[in-house]
Amino acid sequence: MAFDIDMIKEVYANMAKRVDEARNIVGKPLTLSEKILYSHLWDGTPTKAFTRGKDYVDFAPDRIACQDATAQMALLQFMQAGKPKVAVPTTVHCDHLIQAKSGATADLKSANSTSAEVFDFLESVSNKYGIGFWKPGAGIIHQVVLENYAFPGGMMIGTDSHTVNAGGLGMVAIGVGGADAVDVMAGMAWELKFPKLIGVKLTGTISGWTAPKDVILKVAEILTVKGGTGAIVEYFGPGAKSLSCTGKGTICNMGAEIGATTSTFGYDESMERYLRATDRADIADAANKVKEHLTADAEVYANPEQYFDEVIEIDLTALTPLLNGPFTPDLSTKVGSDMTKKATEHDWPLAVEWGLIGSCTNSSYEDLSRASSIAQQAIDKGLKMKAELGINPGSEQVRYTADRDGILGIFEKLDAKIFTNACGPCIGQWARYSDPKNAPKNSIVHSFNRNFAKRADGNPNTHAFVASPEITAAIAISGRLDFNPMTDKLINEKGEEVMFDEPTGWELPPKGFEVEDAGYLAPDEDGSGVVVKVASDSERLQLLEPFTPIKDESLMGAKLLIKAYGKCTTDHISMAGPWLRFRGHLDNISNNCLIGAVNAFGHKTNMVKNQLTGEYGGVPDTARAYKAAGVRSIVVGDHNYGEGSSREHAAMEPRHLGVAAVLVKSFARIHETNLKKQGMLGLTFANENDYDLIQEDDTFNFLDIAEFAPDKQLTIEVVHADGSKDVIKANHTYNDAQIRWYREGSALNVIKKENAA
Repeated sequence: MAFDIDMIKEVYANMAKRVDEARNIVGKPLTLSEKILYSHLWDGTPTKAFTRGKDYVDFAPDRIACQDATAQMALLQFMQAGKPKVAVPTTVHCDHLIQAKSGATADLKSANSTSAEVFDFLESVSNKYGIGFWKPGAGIIHQVVLENYAFPGGMMIGTDSHTVNAGGLGMVAIGVGGADAVDVMAGMAWELKFPKLIGVKLTGTISGWTAPKDVILKVAEILTVKGGTGAIVEYFGPGAKSLSCTGKGTICNMGAEIGATTSTFGYDESMERYLRATDRADIADAANKVKEHLTADAEVYANPEQYFDEVIEIDLTALTPLLNGPFTPDLSTKVGSDMTKKATEHDWPLAVEWGLIGSCTNSSYEDLSRASSIAQQAIDKGLKMKAELGINPGSEQVRYTADRDGILGIFEKLDAKIFTNACGPCIGQWARYSDPKNAPKNSIVHSFNRNFAKRADGNPNTHAFVASPEITAAIAISGRLDFNPMTDKLINEKGEEVMFDEPTGWELPPKGFEVEDAGYLAPDEDGSGVVVKVASDSERLQLLEPFTPIKDESLMGAKLLIKAYGKCTTDHISMAGPWLRFRGHLDNISNNCLIGAVNAFGHKTNMVKNQLTGEYGGVPDTARAYKAAGVRSIVVGDHNYGEGSSREHAAMEPRHLGVAAVLVKSFARIHETNLKKQGMLGLTFANENDYDLIQEDDTFNFLDIAEFAPDKQLTIEVVHADGSKDVIKANHTYNDAQIRWYREGSALNVIKKENAA
């Protein structure tokens, strides 16, 4: 029996009428993405056609999912909204605060001790406000959502950028900041610029060593890390139907790495099989009754160029295994000799120290079974592991079933470390080094999604390469980054030359899924008597104070805090890893604000000039000095600023430290929205070359901020240390409602005012 089945049936009951009306209004056949979007309008039945990439639209998502790192700040904000219960089904999943070190049992015990007050807070606040709670060890949010909550044709938002994983079950699932989630929890509309549409036609069938992971690695190569920005990627074609449901999830998951709003697939038999296998036959039966609305109209897939803004075609039969990296998920290399050549040219270490399998991207039963088939061959053929191997199962249900079927035992025979059902190394929660900043240069291979510098282990010298689970297993066994399991031989313990056979596995467990304790706690029907405790002296949790509006006059004489050079992701703005422990304490976590960003002046991290003293210091310290002096500051950045995680801390920390504006060449979507929600100015250079005009001692005067209005550029006077000036224009994407957020100090302030009315 599915969770929230009545809600799902209601979505399906409304879908036919809304899709038909949308088709009439748009005047042409609809893609799947459009069907889901138009059937989830806040106002119900569609009354107008929306312009892709331009119109802001209010939506009514079906549900919300939060992981423990971001849920803290989201729920601290929701507590201010004055609501007794969340307005839509919501869940919290404890998967980020568990460090991978010794193995599942010891690591979970340690996490339950060191993060007890956070877990207790999340459990109690969930219980009070009608939120489903998944305990530490229950699994990784996106795998748990796919197994329990995702449904074809639905819309959900989640406080994690990889919420998009649920597209594998035909959803429009979108990562957002916590403030967006709070809006929906409080019963308000969720706003999104109507996305552009990219169609990816898949032909042929994957086989042999090629995996669904290679599809998204190829798409990342084609579109790059920002090629999907502002767009939904919709996969279709005979190749799409040949993929498993969890394979589809993997592809959608890494859509976050190309900047896509989300990715999705049309409902098909693989999704039906997965729903029935995960005890949701009731959803499958309901979906079958409206299945024509759960995929695009036939004309769309027959003539995709007429209905998508961009179309890519990939022949799965010709696709070969890929390794993407290091330091970016879109640098793609074919396994084998191509890697030998490229690694030699770029001085990438060819010896591989670790292989890591799992994370929210590739931790399904199918993934583990295919990787274990390679591990079993190593045992049978007398091969010894040349690298270390780590496994993160996606959920307790997957772990229990894989353990029952002997899959985990195979890995353990190779001395693999089975970590907790949690994110672990994928998000920097990996205690690999005692001093990661001074750790040696090395290479690792993993089936995760992100491979930015320091992402996994805090070591800037770790070269991380992304691959499928089966390729990761083979490379870890060989110990060579350029090992090609399709052609290369290995020497076993007897001195014999052996080769791997092609991997095998199961789409779904032959004996069905099984679990003793999935780790779910349902909330009380009436949580009014539940007390949420936050200790006043806690280092981990801090009740929030509302942000005050930024006054126009304070934007005369604003100082440059930092001019970020090159890539500046949310990891650079608000690091994860050990800093995760402060995700519920805004003041403490603000001590990591922009410490990973490279200063364009001197090209160092966490070293900027304090214009008030002339001395150099850390970014947070300098920002605090400006704030104490009553001086606003601004941040200048490069392209795709805020790429990566959905973490709103990357917006809240600068806001807390007195930053009034972020002026960049271009934004990643979620981060731009997060800045708006926190009552800040998120601006882009009208002329990108003006970035080069910004000097270290600059002061900024926002000349026409009093006339801040939609579709109207802002004029900024940049005053240099020698008294010379440049006047530049800045673009923005604020609409009237978002300008009100700015004027009121934050979107949350607006919600509170409306609730009090």
